[in-house]
Amino acid sequence: MLQVNFLRENKERVLEGLKKRSFKELDLVDAAINADDERKKLQFELDSQLSEMNKISKEIGILMKDGKKEEAEAAKSKTSQYKDSSKELQTQLNEAETNLINILYQIPNVPYEKVVAGVSADDNEIIYESTTVEGLGEGAIPHWELAKKYNLIDFELGVKIAGAGFPVYFGKGARLQRALVQYFLDKNVDAGYLEVNPPHVVNEASGYGTGQLPDKEGQMYYVNEDKLFLIPTAEVPVTNLYRDVLLDEKDLPIKNTAFSQCYRREAGSYGAHVRGLNRLHQFEKVEIVRLEKPENSYTVLEEMVEHIKSILEDLELPYRILRLCGGDTGFASAMTYDFEVWSAAQEKWLEVSSVSNFETFQATRLKCRYKSEGKTQLVHTLNGSAMALPRIMAALLENNQTEEGIRLPKKIAEYARFELIN
Repeated sequence: MLQVNFLRENKERVLEGLKKRSFKELDLVDAAINADDERKKLQFELDSQLSEMNKISKEIGILMKDGKKEEAEAAKSKTSQYKDSSKELQTQLNEAETNLINILYQIPNVPYEKVVAGVSADDNEIIYESTTVEGLGEGAIPHWELAKKYNLIDFELGVKIAGAGFPVYFGKGARLQRALVQYFLDKNVDAGYLEVNPPHVVNEASGYGTGQLPDKEGQMYYVNEDKLFLIPTAEVPVTNLYRDVLLDEKDLPIKNTAFSQCYRREAGSYGAHVRGLNRLHQFEKVEIVRLEKPENSYTVLEEMVEHIKSILEDLELPYRILRLCGGDTGFASAMTYDFEVWSAAQEKWLEVSSVSNFETFQATRLKCRYKSEGKTQLVHTLNGSAMALPRIMAALLENNQTEEGIRLPKKIAEYARFELIN
């Protein structure tokens, strides 16, 4: 969430940034500023009345002490009027504060200066491509057929148990999943991230804290009786570990990694592009989360990009990195890099990771601050997928198919304890 003072002091910059996103409701910026003016006005009136009440209360004590009962009673009557008026003002102030927050919740983050204007994924910048990609030629088959051929994943059985988008993994398919998770976690821990095992459900406050609510409410699974949400990513519970926390400067940076199941409704997703592992309702992912001092966050973002690159190099998969345009950047993010791997049998790019800097957008909602030389300020939060498994699995199966079977990259074969799926 953007702070209203930031909107007020940087209005032109905010409007230009929101235009990069092709954000249409620019009038929300003025609406937020006006709502804050109304809030301040009501706060001033309330504070003035409360001050006057305190003053009169002291006068009543003096009048009573001096035996001036009639004047004291008149003052008490005036105080009673102020109490009623103050109660009404407090109600109006509460409504004004709620109105301001609701407006601010609708305004996305301002893109970083390097982010280009754009409407959709077609406008994203390709900033790195690991190699020239090509298909496997005639006879190459997609991962859903490979999964069936080698009894790795049963998509139809998942439909029987839960519905489409909930696959069941067997044998070497399940072992490969487990090996990838362990490798990703070990890689992150070796890079200095502290492993965390968080809850897989969160309350409403946690959803608001990281920006899933109210923006993505319809895409989250909700447990109505307990008013809990199944997490779409470990970013949500891990970042919320620091909600309402005042850190000391020496505590920074904070680097966490976590494995979790992820649950996404993916409402409105149909067609061939979601076949097999391309888009699921439940999947496994390893996440990295960082809390940083503002002056370090963009250097750290590049470090995170290099870290994800090193993982993909170990996986021996062709990949590319995109810097998202304004229109394709997530609601809470100031800048995002996407990583895509080449699916040789499908002959298309599959997104497997996003690495984002949210600056203070999440920290404002979380009230996550740190103290430095007596001054309190908001941290910058960053996160990235390191990595999401389904499309990594799809690419590994498709890109490594041979006449003998599917031959795993050396690093993953060490974790899986087998080299060939046949």
